[in-house]
Amino acid sequence: MNYLDRFKVQPGSEVKLKDIDPSFKDRHVSHKEATEEIEHYQEKLRQLQELLYADGRRSVLICLQAMDSGGKDGTIDHVLGAMNPQGCRVVAFKQPTAAELAHDFLWRVHPAAPGRGEVVIFNRSHYEDVLVVRVHNLVAKGVWSRRYDRINAFEQGLAEDDTHILKFYLHISKEEQLKRFKDRLDDPAKQWKISEADYKERSFWDDYMAAYEEALSRCSTEHAPWFVIPADHKWFRNLAVSRIVVQHLQGLNMKFPPPSVDIEHIRKEYHTAEKQRHSR
Repeated sequence: MNYLDRFKVQPGSEVKLKDIDPSFKDRHVSHKEATEEIEHYQEKLRQLQELLYADGRRSVLICLQAMDSGGKDGTIDHVLGAMNPQGCRVVAFKQPTAAELAHDFLWRVHPAAPGRGEVVIFNRSHYEDVLVVRVHNLVAKGVWSRRYDRINAFEQGLAEDDTHILKFYLHISKEEQLKRFKDRLDDPAKQWKISEADYKERSFWDDYMAAYEEALSRCSTEHAPWFVIPADHKWFRNLAVSRIVVQHLQGLNMKFPPPSVDIEHIRKEYHTAEKQRHSR
């Protein structure tokens, strides 16, 4: 299955999240059965990211969005953690600071975009300004409703400068979210993640679904597509995201640059040094 097509929000289409099964897991029945394939794509990610870094002509921006406990951190850890940190950064967008609020909503985003040869992962992103801002009426509808076009223009500008953009909405069910909240309550190593706001936000679930549907529908473009990833099964989420990133990178026709030195001359010097070492 070509996951680039299977989970992509086709530009111009209208997304209805209730029609997408968050527990979908393709042909695999369990994590154990999928382990070999997951490891294969992790290795491919390592290789392709090294090639992207060496090629140095393009950059990759990966945006992760999800409801609370949707798996953004887990995706970064298990999938994108396969990459070499020398050419990879993670940027988390939290509640805006006073300085950020004093500027337009994209002011804090552009400096975080990747440079050539680099992969940057946004843990949440500029889409928060048409999601949480909308759901909680932090700005007027007349303000946030104009932001879709500005987001599309911003991403178009990045794409024209050779940044490849992949955006993932990690789609979990309301029931799975509650189960993950309980897991946090029961695990001392995860209790620090718990906040009362997590539970209060559940009362806005339908409002968030409507906000996500409009963002996914209006801002999935050929140069910056959205992918809706079934994420109730963490292992399938990891497999799907890694496959999509690998399939996209494989289509970039990247090449290692030619050596900057005379390889034959260096090889001769090496052999001469070896002979001298053995003659001692």
